[in-house]
Amino acid sequence: MKPAKLYVVATPIGNLADMTPRAVEVLQQVSAIAAEDTRHSAGLLRHFAIHTPLFALHEHNERQASAEVIRRLSAGEDIALISDAGTPLISDPGFNLVRSAHEQGIAVVPVPGASALICALSVAGLATDSFIFEGFLPSRTVARRQHLQNLANEQRTLIFYEAPHRLLDTLVDMQEVLGAERLAVLARELTKTFETIRRAPLAELVEFVRSDSDQQRGEAVLLLQGAAPAAVDVLAEESRRVADLLVAELPVKQAAALTAKITGARKNLVYDYLLKKANRRT
Repeated sequence: MKPAKLYVVATPIGNLADMTPRAVEVLQQVSAIAAEDTRHSAGLLRHFAIHTPLFALHEHNERQASAEVIRRLSAGEDIALISDAGTPLISDPGFNLVRSAHEQGIAVVPVPGASALICALSVAGLATDSFIFEGFLPSRTVARRQHLQNLANEQRTLIFYEAPHRLLDTLVDMQEVLGAERLAVLARELTKTFETIRRAPLAELVEFVRSDSDQQRGEAVLLLQGAAPAAVDVLAEESRRVADLLVAELPVKQAAALTAKITGARKNLVYDYLLKKANRRT
């Protein structure tokens, strides 16, 4: 029996003309296609005259569905995995399936194509030689700001996905935590009719999105310039002195914020200084 293969197939993120001929051929020839949303993917298949049977594999049924896919692969059927748009597994389901296939000695074959994060990075005008992809930030404000604080001194380009209903709140949090002047790029509705690519300091980007409700619709990629090396320098002696006095009476976050207001130091630098000092004491 010919060994079966699991094909991980990228599909367009908007413009259907971005579908590759190889992706069409693979989807036509496999025994079945595992799709994140069968209703959504049915339209794509109709457009390319692909009549291969679809079944659902999404975040709520992935473990159960993966076991069935492995069974079918083990029986000699070729299966393709697609997501709603772009490359599967990139902030989309499929990890458990691909891992299981490797563990069972089943060949996993990439069929490359569109990826929103790479598409956005290619046109952002930010450093591309070193970057990190953080996926979706936490949905709650406190957790989101804490996560951003943890990334404040990261010198690589930062890339995030964000849902339309949280876009403005996330940009406001980025401005508050990382500073109004941090250069950022909003890449929204990529390859679609109302594509937006806006490159500006965070303060300007916040006002752009706040003043135009249309920008708060559709899928978005947010990219941030990495922190400048100077941002990781040691705090000035006066800032350390003020921070030390305040943290004796206040929680770390409040002490850091007040120190920044008094001395003009970057709040994230003060926060990091106080946090590291507290950790050394414990």
